[in-house]
Amino acid sequence: MRYRRFGRLGHQVSEVGYGMWGIAGGEGGWTGADDDTGMRALQRAVDLGCTFFDTAWIYGRGHSEHLLGELLKANPDRELHVATKIPPKDRAWPSTRDSRLQDVFPADHIVEYTHKSLACLGVERIDLLQFHVWEDSWAQDKSWQRAVGELKDQGLVGGIGISVNRWEPWNVLDTIDTGLIDAVQIIYNIFDQAPEDELLPRCAELDIAVIARVPFDEGTLTGTLTAESTWPPEDWRSSYFVPENLIPAVARADRLREIVPDGMTMPELALRFILANPHIATVIPGMRSVRHVEANLAASEGAPLPRELTDRLKTHRWDREPTAWSQ
Repeated sequence: MRYRRFGRLGHQVSEVGYGMWGIAGGEGGWTGADDDTGMRALQRAVDLGCTFFDTAWIYGRGHSEHLLGELLKANPDRELHVATKIPPKDRAWPSTRDSRLQDVFPADHIVEYTHKSLACLGVERIDLLQFHVWEDSWAQDKSWQRAVGELKDQGLVGGIGISVNRWEPWNVLDTIDTGLIDAVQIIYNIFDQAPEDELLPRCAELDIAVIARVPFDEGTLTGTLTAESTWPPEDWRSSYFVPENLIPAVARADRLREIVPDGMTMPELALRFILANPHIATVIPGMRSVRHVEANLAASEGAPLPRELTDRLKTHRWDREPTAWSQ
């Protein structure tokens, strides 16, 4: 495992981290989660050198945080970095241009859910506390600024981050200029390359860490989906992979398959494309089994991709606009 500096917070974190939504189960999550399997996967990740774990209170309504808390207790000698997220009070993902800060992240809500997460995790301090949605129009509002400042002053939070809405890398630029944001979490993958245009260079200038999420485009970049793939109604993917998304996504993945090098899987290629970008501090694939952990963390050991291959991957960029199903 290779490690990278986590922006101005200065942590050295594994360049492949762990996204913990998929193992939480529960309302609005991914079906098929199993705690025993999930805990084995988490421990295997630690054993292989993973040190960055990203969760959120909404993942299983605290359950994912509880699982991470158990992992922390089982590994007291390891320096594991914890990132979690405050849910929007209105429970709306994503926020919209009409969303008001007082309805989404009022100051008392920020404080309340920080303490909820501390209790679920069983820790006295959260390394990175993130807003789970965001609108850049809120940048200069003093209420959230005071709330996070007080949490940091009290030693309850190490850094503040923002999970940027899907396909809106522009929707945080004014906020990072406040100097109060230590990390941003964005969707960045072979299809979703738009953060390269402005957000990644700006974060580099400001020494803000960048967390790359959704490296497999919710599954299409694993190469395992087909135009006939279905999920149970309670599975989040059933609302995301509607026909107008699933069919073109699978078609694009099929075209990408043609340039995957011999001896490499599509998931490995997807991860190594992201890791080729020096502006990325860590990438956080979701992993629900030991097999997935071992395969994904091994991507850190690969040699840099040839320039010719990287250039070809650039041509697979797919710029999309947020719509009703892209929550």
